[in-house]
Order: sequence, then structure tokens, then C-alpha cells
Amino acid sequence: MLEKVINAVTEYIAALGYWGIAIGMAIESCNIPLPSEVILPFGGFLAAQGKLNFFLAALAGNVGGTVGSIVSYYLGFKGGRPFLERYGRYFWISQRELAFADRWFARWGEATVFFTRMLPVIRTFISFPAGVARMNFKRFVFYTFFGSLPWSFLLTYLGFKLGQHWEILQGWFHRFDAAIVVLLLLLVVLAFWWHRR
Repeated sequence: MLEKVINAVTEYIAALGYWGIAIGMAIESCNIPLPSEVILPFGGFLAAQGKLNFFLAALAGNVGGTVGSIVSYYLGFKGGRPFLERYGRYFWISQRELAFADRWFARWGEATVFFTRMLPVIRTFISFPAGVARMNFKRFVFYTFFGSLPWSFLLTYLGFKLGQHWEILQGWFHRFDAAIVVLLLLLVVLAFWWHRR
């Protein structure tokens, strides 16, 4: 299944170039786990072959990711907030937790959005809670764009340097993904325990 997804993504990018990278990264940032660990390194590989410009490939990924993050932000802002206010108790989310999230993003939102853009898995989903907490939109876009730049350029550069061996990056990043998923599950368990107490 994963191999089919990877083949489809690479064919799509090879056909559309910069647009393919931008659209792929936009989809990934809309809470759909399309792996940027495939999109950007493959863009770097095409740049190494002279089919794309390295800088423009990385920038296309960054712009696409920012656009997708804006969509996710508005989903949280327009739909997620009313949903959680009405049904949040079924997910252990009360008005107290929403108020805590509001205070967190009011105080630490910029740092949270900026630094989580460089973390696998979390970077895909951080925009939604930022929207739910109604973080200032202009600041959200600013810190999303500049927080994503290191990730976009790093993965594109790795694909550029590795050339035809760019696919080995998937194995490396899957280890990071697994570790972060385990950490998130532990946090969910702790949150449940805390809520019960």
C-alpha cells in the first residue's frame, strides 16, 4: 500500500514539477498523512538531475505546505471549535481544556507553531488546534512559513545529495515517526489519567 502511494506521488511530481510538489505538500498539511519525506526528497532528486531548480523546488514545497496549513487552520477555526464546544465532553475535552488551549496559544502559540513545523507527524496536524484556539491568523501564517523553511530545504537538500538513493530517507524518518507516535499515545494515556483524577 505504502509503495503504491510512493509510486503515485513520485509520478505525479515528475509530471507536474513544482506544482506537483506544492500540491503534495498542501495535501500533507491539510491533515492528510501524505509523507513529505517522499515529496521533498524526490523534488531534490529531480533537481540533482537538472529537471528542477533546487531553490524553487524547496520553496514550492514550503508555499504549498503553508497553503495547506491555512486550510487546516480554518477547519479548526470554523468547524473544530463549535464541534468541541458541543461534543468535546465525549473526548474528555471540556471548556476548561479549551480555555487552557486558548491561553497556551495566546502565550506560546508562535513558538509552538514554529518549532513543531520541524517535527515529523506533529507538523502535519498542529494547524488544526491552532485554529481551534483561534491563534492570531497573521502570526500563524508568518510562523508557519518560516518554521517550515528548514524542513523544506533540509529534505530537498537530502534528496539532492543522495540522488537516486533518495528513497533510503523513508527508513530513517519512519523511525522518527514511530517514536513520536509512541510519545503521543503516552500523552493521550496521561491526559486520560489526569482527566479521571
